[in-house]
Amino acid sequence: MTLTDHDKQALASVLTDAEFSELPNFQRGKVRDSYNLPDGRRIMIATDRQSAFDQVLAAVPFKGQVLTQTARFWFDQTADICPNHVIGYPDPNVVVARTLKILPIEMVVRDYMTGSTETSIWPMYKQGERVLYGLRFPEGLAKNQKLPETIITPTTKAEAGDHDAPTTAAEIVEQGVLTQAQWDDVAAKSLAVFARGREIAAGNGLILVDTKFEFGLDETGKIILADEILTPDSSRYWSAASYKARLAAGEEPESLDKEFLRLWVRGQCDPYKDPIPEIPPETLIEFARKYVALFETVTGQEFEYSDPAIAVRDRVRAALARDFPEYF
Repeated sequence: MTLTDHDKQALASVLTDAEFSELPNFQRGKVRDSYNLPDGRRIMIATDRQSAFDQVLAAVPFKGQVLTQTARFWFDQTADICPNHVIGYPDPNVVVARTLKILPIEMVVRDYMTGSTETSIWPMYKQGERVLYGLRFPEGLAKNQKLPETIITPTTKAEAGDHDAPTTAAEIVEQGVLTQAQWDDVAAKSLAVFARGREIAAGNGLILVDTKFEFGLDETGKIILADEILTPDSSRYWSAASYKARLAAGEEPESLDKEFLRLWVRGQCDPYKDPIPEIPPETLIEFARKYVALFETVTGQEFEYSDPAIAVRDRVRAALARDFPEYF
């Protein structure tokens, strides 16, 4: 692949840091930079940082915009199932949300026997384990095969730099992380939102393979859908048209998510033991195109590219200054 001038501009204008000294209570996550305002609002800025294997590896052009706009689509499509934290969108990379008490678990919903990370079910199953996340799995399952039923495999929510850890519904309740009523509510909402996503994705030629949800509690204790939903960072999507043929041939499905990057990294090194090499610019551009293709396929909308000649940070700052003049 030969990089075009547009590609080079896009690589040079990525948003890697969204810390603005004018705003209070800055917090940095793997991908998002956030601010908790005194009035109960939370500003969340999706950067172009790319994380995998619990590390930030690079910056992918337009990635933060894709994540924010894809999550926006899904929040709109599922608001009748579960209330979400969104207040508004002042910029393509920014969401203003309600500040919640985030529950310390991630609800991972799965339809397929797959994955490559330490908390994925396929590596555990391949090693001979048959009881995973408190669930018993039958013998004879193959990688990328559809599971007998949709399952939830919850994990603890790790701090930056730490690893999420598998847990079970029983442990979550026994340890007092959630009450039984809260677990039942969160599990039901997770399955319902996943089912809506699976239905819409199928209508657009995609298989929603798995995803993770995060929930929080508002000031009344009501469960609210938070963070991002059904984005290519939090979900795995495959092309439905080629799935059966590739499965029969023992080939990996065509993916429109960051599994592309995970597989690239694993082809270079053991990411849990070895230093991860620098990702070539051509690979980052290819990855950016996958993100944009996913947005357009899922939503049926044409992606509106921001001007790569304008640094994303400058555009975001201008939007924040407009919507939060009391701080700028």
